[in-house]
Amino acid sequence: MQIYKKTRSRGFNFLSLAIKILIILMIFAGIIFLLNKVNFPTPNKTMEKIIPNENFKIVK
Repeated sequence: MQIYKKTRSRGFNFLSLAIKILIILMIFAGIIFLLNKVNFPTPNKTMEKIIPNENFKIVK
């Protein structure tokens, strides 16, 4: 007969789960806040491409 040692605590620990979720939400909010602070440049060049009429096909 082998000796079996339980390494997990009994029951459901709501406090540890709440702390983990709070830490994840804080990290996610911090990433969003930092991305809002970065000033990404807007493109200055307008893109325009002329498509010839022969490429269009009428499907009925």
